[in-house]
Amino acid sequence: MKLQLTRAAGHNAITAYGEGYVTVNGARYETNLIVLVDRVLEWNTASFEALSVADFEQLAELDPEVVLLGTGARLRFPAVPLTRPLVEARLGLEVMDVQAACRTFNILASEGRRVVAALLLR
Repeated sequence: MKLQLTRAAGHNAITAYGEGYVTVNGARYETNLIVLVDRVLEWNTASFEALSVADFEQLAELDPEVVLLGTGARLRFPAVPLTRPLVEARLGLEVMDVQAACRTFNILASEGRRVVAALLLR
């Protein structure tokens, strides 16, 4: 699905998504990734099942207001102990499927929020 969005210069926008990919500012990604307003990072976690405390520590170090965890084509919740780094840092976590995370990222980023989308595409 293509998304139409007016975005501020220099800010990332998720411009399309589909099965196994997302497009950020026209660049297609087919691996797990972390999208911030000002950059895109490869996320080295292998899959939802492989999520670890270290993955959530990495997200906490980015100092967002809120983390949007896109868990693939369907909604799945990580084990609570894994998310402890976010809780301890008093950061918000919203869990949703990748498509919802993409749409929500664009809305929050357009509002000037410090949002991180952690997207599991495989």
